[in-house]
Amino acid sequence: MYPDLSDLLGFELIPGVQLDTHSVFVAIALFLGTIVFWIEARRRSRLNQRTGILVLGALAGAAALGRLGTWAQHLDPRENLTFIEQFLHGNASFLSALVGAWLGVHVAKKIIGYKSRSGDLFAPAVALAMAFGRWACYLTERPGTPTGGDWGVVLTEEQGAHLLTPAGVGLHPSFAYESAFHLMAFCILWFWLRFQPIAPGETLTLYIGAYAVFRFFVEFVRGNEVAWMGLTRPQMFLLVTIPIFAIRIAYLIKRGKLWVPAAGTDVLPARDTRLAPEAAPEHTPAVGPEHTPAVDKDPAAKKDPVPTKGSVPMKGSVPLKDRVPA
Repeated sequence: MYPDLSDLLGFELIPGVQLDTHSVFVAIALFLGTIVFWIEARRRSRLNQRTGILVLGALAGAAALGRLGTWAQHLDPRENLTFIEQFLHGNASFLSALVGAWLGVHVAKKIIGYKSRSGDLFAPAVALAMAFGRWACYLTERPGTPTGGDWGVVLTEEQGAHLLTPAGVGLHPSFAYESAFHLMAFCILWFWLRFQPIAPGETLTLYIGAYAVFRFFVEFVRGNEVAWMGLTRPQMFLLVTIPIFAIRIAYLIKRGKLWVPAAGTDVLPARDTRLAPEAAPEHTPAVGPEHTPAVDKDPAAKKDPVPTKGSVPMKGSVPLKDRVPA
């Protein structure tokens, strides 16, 4: 709808320079995500050069796969763009960018030998970046399919011709739906979930898993090209990835590994609840030649105790007042 930023603003932000609306909004989204990452890494005392390298790996992977992920759209390679053409001018995909960022972080970890989980640092940053970045698509791409009513985004004849989309009818603002989802996810992550005792790295698993399900259903009103059996290419990809997330989350819940025990609690895994055959309770004293109880070493300890004043006399004992001094 607004390919140039001047079309949206009504004036040139930088005189004589045409700024691509999509690129500007993506740049702002990345900036916001970087700020959130910096704040969270500092809060967790993990703000250092090594985590900075992880961010660079995520950005590099997202930039590369964001475009290359939409390369092979046709089975006949001749119908696809060349590798260079796709990288420079091909369609970008936020879904592919997420996969690329994930791969980029793992490659960076491998290079620098980073062993810790980092998903908790990225989850709120990615959510806010996606919430803002989806507006880059909303302002420059086809909004969605017709709503069938008198509500929705209505394009002018010029905008409809540019986007190859019907004009004068209400269209689903599918990108606005996604932006609202990511904004809500950011609020949940930022104000609640990051303070919960969740296992390291798993907040990102929960967030991306929820987004995968939401994205699958929003695709029905997105307006992307149907590839097979009424499904779009993103939906076909999600049909593979959603079960992976579901299995992982179910495994973590079943094994009790999704939540970290609170400090001070003594929680043992189910398989460790039985004592080993050779183990003895800590309160059972060991008896042996070198560990003879003190009562055995002191003969006086074996004598009957002398009743004290106020105690009940035992059978066969002599009260203290009736004893005759020896």
